[in-house]
Amino acid sequence: MRNFNSNPIVNMTFNFSLDIIEFVQKLKAQKDWDLASQLFRSGTSIGANVWEAQNAESPKDFIHKFKISAKESDETEYWMEICKASKHLPTPDEKLFKDRDSISKVLSKIIGTTKRNMNNG
Repeated sequence: MRNFNSNPIVNMTFNFSLDIIEFVQKLKAQKDWDLASQLFRSGTSIGANVWEAQNAESPKDFIHKFKISAKESDETEYWMEICKASKHLPTPDEKLFKDRDSISKVLSKIIGTTKRNMNNG
């Protein structure tokens, strides 16, 4: 296994995936299979794409994978908001929302910094 502790965004997204899995178990316990599947896929895809970006073939490929992570983060927020708004579904705890927000901000910063470095280099 890789040592991802030295890379904050890899660490953040890996741990977020674990937290998403825990929340998805609550949805599955209520037999909300479709929503559980959607949230599982988008929530864990954030980290999977960040992980994959660590071996990007080029700066453009790196940015592309991070942009996919950002899109998956937005989709994850959507599914979490659906859970929060529905009176029939468990509500994700505030930590899950805050962690997703933090990840989105870091992804955006990395994308912007990488683009600037490409244009200046």
